[in-house]
Amino acid sequence: MVNNMLTSKQRAALRGIAATYETIFQIGKGGINDNLIQQVLDALRKRELIKLRVLDNSMYTAREAAEEIAAKTKSEVVQVIGSKFVLWKRNPQDPIIELPKSK
Repeated sequence: MVNNMLTSKQRAALRGIAATYETIFQIGKGGINDNLIQQVLDALRKRELIKLRVLDNSMYTAREAAEEIAAKTKSEVVQVIGSKFVLWKRNPQDPIIELPKSK
């Protein structure tokens, strides 16, 4: 389920910003539950861009977790590297991150 709302230039800009970010959520053996989804939604509303990590004891791969959480939060997977992934969701009321314009 690849979502083409972001251009490659915008995705690259978001990856650059995310490189400086700390991981704020970890997915472990508890998996992906409603509580985690709500916390991710709250963080996306405040920050627009967040970094998450899948622990070794999780039953998810980073790609699986990224896609499931993105689907449930209507956010976009910016990148998946190893056990970490980055999600982005525009805050329509109060945009924080200025993206390069798409053509």
